[in-house]
This record gives sequence, structure tokens and C-alpha cells, in this order.
Amino acid sequence: MSATTAVLADALPGSRARDVALVVGGAALVAVVGQIAVPLPFTPVPLTLGTFAVLLVGSALGPARAGASMSLFLLAALAGAPVLAGGGSGWAAASFGYALGYLPAALLAGALARRGADRSAGRMVAAAVAATALVYAAGVPWLMGFADLSLERALVLGVLPFLVGDVVKAAAAALLLPGAWRLLGTSGR
Repeated sequence: MSATTAVLADALPGSRARDVALVVGGAALVAVVGQIAVPLPFTPVPLTLGTFAVLLVGSALGPARAGASMSLFLLAALAGAPVLAGGGSGWAAASFGYALGYLPAALLAGALARRGADRSAGRMVAAAVAATALVYAAGVPWLMGFADLSLERALVLGVLPFLVGDVVKAAAAALLLPGAWRLLGTSGR
């Protein structure tokens, strides 16, 4: 395998206009899908599909476009747009730390896709696990400060309830992305 391969977005015709549309579309996808939220009574962090959207955006767009897309998403949240879970925005949201983790997660998913991780289910699961870990790496410390929690309590409230869902999201990404490549009938190189 070459060191750099195409990502799904590279299969679309166009150049700058395509890239701008993909960056804006990726941010919008994460914002809209992140609104599918299930509040959990025992934690201030809702269960959402935001991380799943980040996995798809990162892998499909590659690191540069995905990084720009998640930066746009975060800037929108900071500007007061209701893009965070439950229509939240800004620093004062319990889920903002997880949203901060979307940027490195998308960059990693994109970089791994550029190396072909999105071509097979096993490699995509590994990429999804690694990217999701980055979301938690940002989200847990934010939750600790936001809710004045110990590390142990933040892990119980901000990680454990979401692990089963993260397994499902990783499996779905591992089906969708390699499946998209198969539909295109190309290896993307």
C-alpha cells in the first residue's frame, strides 16, 4: 500500500468549490446528527451520534478537509450557534470538551483513511477506536472541570455509559466506509 491514498471525497469531481462544500457539509452533518441525543439522567453528557458523524467526516474527507470542517463546527459552537448536543453552544456546555475532541479525532480518522484504513472493516474498527479515544481524551478532562468531578467519577459518568454505543458506531463505520469503496468499484489509489 502506498503511503498516501485517496479518500472518498477525492472521488468527487471538482476542486476548491467541492472542498468548500465538503468542509461546510461535514460541519453541518456533525451538527445535525449530533442533535440526535438521548439524555441520560445520571450524567450531564447525552448519548449522541456526533462521534459517529466525526468518524465518517474524518475518514471520507481526509485530514485537511476534516480538520477544517471540525474547526468550522467548533467556531460555530463558540459563536453561539446551537450545534452541540441538545442545541447547546459555547464553553458552558457539558459536552463542549467532547466536541473539542472532534478535531483531533477527525484529523486522525482522516490520516488513517489516507493510509487505507477505510478500505477494510478491521482497519476501520481500529481507526474508529483510536479516534474515539481522542474524543474521550478531551471530553473527560472538560467534564471533570465542568462538573467538578474526580477522574474516576468522570470516567464513570463520561465514558462507561457510552462504550457499548461506541462499539456500535465503530462497527457501523466499518461497514459503511469499506462498503462505499466497494460501491465505487475502486481501491481509491
